Amino acid sequence: MDLNLLGFMPVLLPVALSPGASFTLVMSGALAGGHKGLFRTLAGTALGIYTHAVLIGFGITAVLISSPATFAVLKFFGTAYLLWLGAMLIRNGIRANQEGFADTKHSVTLREAWIANVLNPKAIIFYLTVVSQFAGGQGGVWNYLTLASVHVVVMSVWLYAVSQTLIFSVKKTNPLMLKKYVNIAGGMLLMAFSLHSLIP
Repeated sequence: MDLNLLGFMPVLLPVALSPGASFTLVMSGALAGGHKGLFRTLAGTALGIYTHAVLIGFGITAVLISSPATFAVLKFFGTAYLLWLGAMLIRNGIRANQEGFADTKHSVTLREAWIANVLNPKAIIFYLTVVSQFAGGQGGVWNYLTLASVHVVVMSVWLYAVSQTLIFSVKKTNPLMLKKYVNIAGGMLLMAFSLHSLIP
């Protein structure tokens, strides 16, 4: 196993700690569903990361990327899905002011978080071009799963800490207003991230 974990960490940290689609979904999940929503979103995102590791380990990602038409279709559906999730967050944020808590209780599901990660073109490119450089000369599924596990741990610890601060802050402020603004801002960010993924 000729993994380069020490080299992987400095490359992973900016990616795992920077706000992106996963960050936005986890914050929304934590606000709408509390700890259950948080863990559900984290689990879905982690499954997405492991899915990327398995697909690249078996060479499936490379085959998909080798066909420009296939990757263009994948990129289109991934972007459309993230745009849809962003629109749902914005809608829930707007309705929070009009109808109270009833319509803000929808939390991102495990499946939604998984699909959002799997179809995210930037995550596909990251695993194919960056992670593959640290998986060793032979690569292999187990090497990619090991790197994915490091990714999951770093991401989970960071997002858990940030969301705990967010959940704790709900107790000190108007939770309805916080949900409103986080959902609207999160939805707009998610849509911006998804549109940015179209830029080569």
